[in-house]
Amino acid sequence: MSKPFLLFRGPVETLSGYGAHSRDLLRSLRDMDLFEIRVDSCHWGSTPKTALQEDTEYNKWILAHIVKVIPATPDVYVQVTVPNEFQKIGRFSIGITAGIETTMASKEWIDGCNRMDLIITTSTFSKEVLLQTVYNETDNLTGKLIRQHKIEKPVEVLFEGVDTEIYNDKFSGLDVGINEDFCYLFVGHWLKGTLGQDRKDVGMLIKCFSEAFKDSEEQPALILKTSSASFSVKERENFKKRISDLVKGIENPPPIYLLFGELTDKEMNELYNHPRVKAMVTLTKGEGFGRPLLEFSMTGKPILASNWSGHKDFLPMDKAVMLGGSLTDVHESVVDTFIIKGSKWFTPNYGEVVEIMKMVKDEYDTFYGNSQVLMEENREKYSMSKMTEKFESIITPYVVKPKEVKLKIPQLTKL
Repeated sequence: MSKPFLLFRGPVETLSGYGAHSRDLLRSLRDMDLFEIRVDSCHWGSTPKTALQEDTEYNKWILAHIVKVIPATPDVYVQVTVPNEFQKIGRFSIGITAGIETTMASKEWIDGCNRMDLIITTSTFSKEVLLQTVYNETDNLTGKLIRQHKIEKPVEVLFEGVDTEIYNDKFSGLDVGINEDFCYLFVGHWLKGTLGQDRKDVGMLIKCFSEAFKDSEEQPALILKTSSASFSVKERENFKKRISDLVKGIENPPPIYLLFGELTDKEMNELYNHPRVKAMVTLTKGEGFGRPLLEFSMTGKPILASNWSGHKDFLPMDKAVMLGGSLTDVHESVVDTFIIKGSKWFTPNYGEVVEIMKMVKDEYDTFYGNSQVLMEENREKYSMSKMTEKFESIITPYVVKPKEVKLKIPQLTKL
């Protein structure tokens, strides 16, 4: 009997978080060896489709399996995207999403999830928000409840695994041209929103860092590995101006570096492990998962992160530096079809952030010891092989028919 036909649709060629997630999921499906796989490669916003340029065996395999025309109705259809785009194309259709960064999903997301047979998301947080989002439909005249719109399909959690052959605690000598001995690293997009309202809260991270170390004799540096969607010269200059504007008026601001442009996975690991990079920091308002944070945990260096949302699955309070704060309404400057009005997300206590950043630098050895333990735990729990095992255990009951075993019953002899 031939293997079931699986069509995988995702932005496998793009330099995006969803692109990296798609490539990892596809690798797991290949390693399971349960399906005949074909790939429907799609765009992800305006992010570059250059992720498969490196001449590796796996990249060649992906490119060889991309199809322009779907040859038949898939037995299994896997779509990696935001839920409002989910479409049931296969006999059994699986929607995979990194989920959500706020306390409420849109009704379009709920409807999209209900078009599929199974939903897989990346964190306990995302699963809970999706399942807790309910829209009441009422009669316009009487106000009587007609029906509730909520997810009716099963929802499972599958973390984003880390390739520990690439992401580890090894450093080969990358020169990033930084002079300071102690650097905080931020990795993530600098997205729309007024000061203190962009999802990664990059503007307030710069403000807090500058406030913490403006009077220090030995100032640390902040490295911003950031972009929005492209790596154009215009965008780079725009970011430089935004940084300058944020530190304007500070008499002795600490150094801030903008690291702008494409880096391969191996180059990212070199950056993470650079001996001058001592810790990662994020004031994120919400994460469906938080992939760079898990990758950085493989270095054994401290991580400072907001104490809310998806990354809490792999950043426990006793081994990472979890920053306090409160849930606040999303601001109108960021409201769109994904971040909806009326939902909430996290705003750090900025005064606490300033003090903790100073504390991590002054008492580094204490925090480093805890992060070394976290490194060992996350290597064991969140490897690619563990992700593949979990993925297979999730989908097998739904899509893999048990093999028929014929019993050989011995003949009975009449006495």
